[in-house]
Amino acid sequence: MNEPRKLVAEPLTREAFASFGDVIDPEGAESFPINQGRTERFHALAPVELLGEAGESVQGILSIFRGQPLEPLEVRLMERHPLGSQAFVPMNNCPFLAVVAPPGDFDESEIRVFLVRGDQGLSYRAGTWHAPLLPLEPDSDYLVVDRQGPGNNCDEVPLTQSILPILPN
Repeated sequence: MNEPRKLVAEPLTREAFASFGDVIDPEGAESFPINQGRTERFHALAPVELLGEAGESVQGILSIFRGQPLEPLEVRLMERHPLGSQAFVPMNNCPFLAVVAPPGDFDESEIRVFLVRGDQGLSYRAGTWHAPLLPLEPDSDYLVVDRQGPGNNCDEVPLTQSILPILPN
């Protein structure tokens, strides 16, 4: 395999991540008071995409993933979920990396790396290429929203040149 390609992790912002999915972060989001003014609702931060054929029993599910850091931190595989979005929301304030490429035919030259703060989440759009979960701390828990139902909802592709994410100083 070739020498790994080094990519500096970018800060996760709505604008920078827009072609891959949605940022789940109350900062700058639409909000309004509920529960007699005791709660602020940050409304519709990301849609849940559930794709499938007519008549199929498809549903959105909530899961918890407990992830461990990848050691060494070198990405060799990308995956996508063509039939639904997949959202990750940290439960214990642990940051993680999102290594992504646009939907469609996989193009290694389009890979980008984002640093997701522990108080942010994200939702990959259906078909967006991404690395498997990349927590930066041990025993990192994530609330995951994704699709359950018939059909192949996970495609994987090995990289011809691995990615070495570089964390900003």
